Amino acid sequence: MAKAHGMIGRAALIAAVSLATFVSGAWGAMALWYQLPGNATVRTLGGVLWALAVIALVAIATARRSWLPLGVYAAMYALLLLWWASIAPSGTRIWADDVSRQFTGMVNGSEVTLDNVRDFDWRSDDDYDVHWETRHYDLDRLASADAVLSYWGSQAIAHAMISFGFDDGSHVVFSVEIRRERGEQYSPIGGFFKQFETVLVAADEHDIIRVRTNVRGEDDYLYPLRMDKAAMRALFLSYVHAANKMAVTPKFYNTITSNCTTIVYRMARQIDPGLPHDIRLLLTGYLPEYLHKVGAVDRSVPVDVLRQRGRITERARNSKAVDDFSRAIRSRSP
Repeated sequence: MAKAHGMIGRAALIAAVSLATFVSGAWGAMALWYQLPGNATVRTLGGVLWALAVIALVAIATARRSWLPLGVYAAMYALLLLWWASIAPSGTRIWADDVSRQFTGMVNGSEVTLDNVRDFDWRSDDDYDVHWETRHYDLDRLASADAVLSYWGSQAIAHAMISFGFDDGSHVVFSVEIRRERGEQYSPIGGFFKQFETVLVAADEHDIIRVRTNVRGEDDYLYPLRMDKAAMRALFLSYVHAANKMAVTPKFYNTITSNCTTIVYRMARQIDPGLPHDIRLLLTGYLPEYLHKVGAVDRSVPVDVLRQRGRITERARNSKAVDDFSRAIRSRSP
């Protein structure tokens, strides 16, 4: 009996070590492919050589029934992790125009001055007029906060933004985005491997929402948030403080741990520590259900009705360039 238990235990240990080796080996190959200095050929060669080395060490360990090759692999992996930890985010790359500037803010009582607020006029993704502005906001006149979700493919994934409105009809949208280099394309897998830095964008709704609905063909929804003025003010300021910190200390974007929703959630937790964790914070397309569950949106109607009311895509597309875009997307036909 003891011998049988010993064999089972050894088999379980071998299975666990094999799985750990496979997962870490695959991660290492991907890390080298995304971050090894050089062109695509060099990065591909680095990833392939790493994978071959892992396979060879596992084969030797199996053939000789020895743990020594796995010890060699552990040392290799430790060196890989040291190299990985040395890769630091940068704030000085040649960025794409729409993420070339990180906004910053200065707070003086209720008065907030934001530098580098984006207000581009978009005709296509490659044809636009660049406008960066300094804008002033009085938090005593803060009137609303809206969650804006933009879908471009899967119903499970959306880009989340927060739009703050003031009693004079003006709005500013805060959006956590990948900071692409010029000519670089977004990759959700690359978001796991330090391919992108993060940027906090402050923008006019006419820019950051309209480009998604009217230029990129995305489907957008706007959900008024149920927040008192103190909570809205605190969330607004948390964006400003986060942006000021990011301007000094760049951060990497991560598809899971540091994306458009998880950063907002961490800031909101500073206001309400009781906010629960939920898978819908990762599957952002289902964020309305989460907001409905925690009472952050109107709970007098079902989520399906909330979605119907919140869809602004057609209103945005029917608006003209000279229209008050913020008013147009909030207007309701009889």
